[in-house]
Amino acid sequence: MPPVTKTLGPLHLEDLEPHRFEDLIRQLLYDFRPWRDLEATGRTGSDEGFDARAWEIIGGEQNVDTADLEDGSPPAAETRQWLIQCKRERSIGPKKIQGYLDALPTAAGAGLYGLIFAAASDFSIATRDAFFVRARELGFQEIKLWGKAEIEDQLYQPKNDHLLFGYFGVSLQIRRRSVKAEIRSRLAMKRKAKRDLQPFSSVLVRDATDDRYPYLDPDERLGRPARGRWRAYRFEACGPFGIELIFRRHMAFIDSDNEHWDFAERSDDSRPHDDPWPDPDKPDESSFRTKDYQIWSELPDEKKAWLQLNLVLPYESIIDIDSEGDEFFRGPHIYVGAFNPVGNGPFANFKRFDLSTIGSWPRSCSNDEKNRVKIFERMSDR
Repeated sequence: MPPVTKTLGPLHLEDLEPHRFEDLIRQLLYDFRPWRDLEATGRTGSDEGFDARAWEIIGGEQNVDTADLEDGSPPAAETRQWLIQCKRERSIGPKKIQGYLDALPTAAGAGLYGLIFAAASDFSIATRDAFFVRARELGFQEIKLWGKAEIEDQLYQPKNDHLLFGYFGVSLQIRRRSVKAEIRSRLAMKRKAKRDLQPFSSVLVRDATDDRYPYLDPDERLGRPARGRWRAYRFEACGPFGIELIFRRHMAFIDSDNEHWDFAERSDDSRPHDDPWPDPDKPDESSFRTKDYQIWSELPDEKKAWLQLNLVLPYESIIDIDSEGDEFFRGPHIYVGAFNPVGNGPFANFKRFDLSTIGSWPRSCSNDEKNRVKIFERMSDR
């Protein structure tokens, strides 16, 4: 399967120091309304229910007193006062939030217009209803309840990216630039691969850090050359997730019912003919292939098929492509950061499987083992 998309985890607002949480809320408020003053009263310790208080400028030129203009003094702006209360708690229920509100001064008694209550928790519907009912009873004309979700929504806005980075070390703007650069690099490599690689041509995938190329060190245990961190493949196509290299290719059979099938498991046609580094652990399959081909050639054309398994090399795993090759391997060289012939190496963690008939109108079949019949000889027949 394609790799899972990565996302950000929830922000841990509750881990902020209490005064830092108040600072965060206050800084998010700067663009909320046109303030004349926004005071951090909660830092003194004796806030009288105010973690912050603010005076919102209301009205416009129609509220300017002409007497102020005649004597040269600046016009007095009309304002209304807001109370801001912050609670850095994981959970706040209906009774608890009512208790917090009961500890606040009444709106009429303190000359308050609006209330903003911010907390590092998620509020249930019951808690929200209890909050708004009690706040109206206290006389507040405008009421805002900011829970964890509302605070995160604001932090993820582009204008607040500096706060997201300053308080949590996360920057979506930097991430977007990084993603943009990755996409550009990926598309550039895809275009290069389409330009330099030809279908069914031989290519060499090389570990860019393996300086032994093209000579192999002897395997002291077996007395023969060891496998280097490079391998020749036959290139098939540029797919949606990366270039596709033929890993296994076997002559096969698909019956007319598109269910029953078989393949020549003893002979693998995937290895390029110009590969100068044969796998020492792979037996000579030439005699098997002769027998398998005889069986395959006698099948009706509509039942001849190929079973093929492709490795997917992601574009982002490719460092560069040398289209000219060298005197040891004249096909294109594909350089990758790390190549392990035994493990998954630079390849994606999935392979593309195909079992279909030859010809212009191919038929496909699944490789369900219970529907496999015996047309070709098996490895166990030796």
